[in-house]
Amino acid sequence: MTIIESLLKDIEQEAQTTRKFLKIVPEDKYDWRPHPKSMSLQQLITHIAELPAWITMAITTDGLDFAANPYEPSKIDNNADLLEFFEETYADGRAHLQAFNEADLEKPWILRNGEHVLANMNKYDTIRVAISQTIHHRAQLGVFLRLLDIPIPGSYGPSGDEMPK
Repeated sequence: MTIIESLLKDIEQEAQTTRKFLKIVPEDKYDWRPHPKSMSLQQLITHIAELPAWITMAITTDGLDFAANPYEPSKIDNNADLLEFFEETYADGRAHLQAFNEADLEKPWILRNGEHVLANMNKYDTIRVAISQTIHHRAQLGVFLRLLDIPIPGSYGPSGDEMPK
């Protein structure tokens, strides 16, 4: 299995799990947050849905400068739009990854805010960070849902809600 094939397998597995979580988000709780310093549920799910776009960005650019490109989250107000947005970013990231030259995974990619370098890594590492961020924020979503008393699906096996009693 090539590195690209392995990455494609990883993003497909994570996409399957992510879909299960995004489908059960209560639309009437989009403004809810567990703590004043936490993202709202809407901010969190929008971020999860946009993360596959970082794969495209890693492949098609040499970096991101937040000073030149301030972050503008997409405005999503319902689960149908959320899932559509996720499917679009996922399909685009997957297509770019499938067509990518594996030798180019070693090319540098830099995340910065003006002159301040936040991360200096290669394109492979940037793609892995996008996958890891999806997993990390999906786990946050699981905690949010648990606090809202919504049964959560398993990620790598059954959740406590799926286990026989």
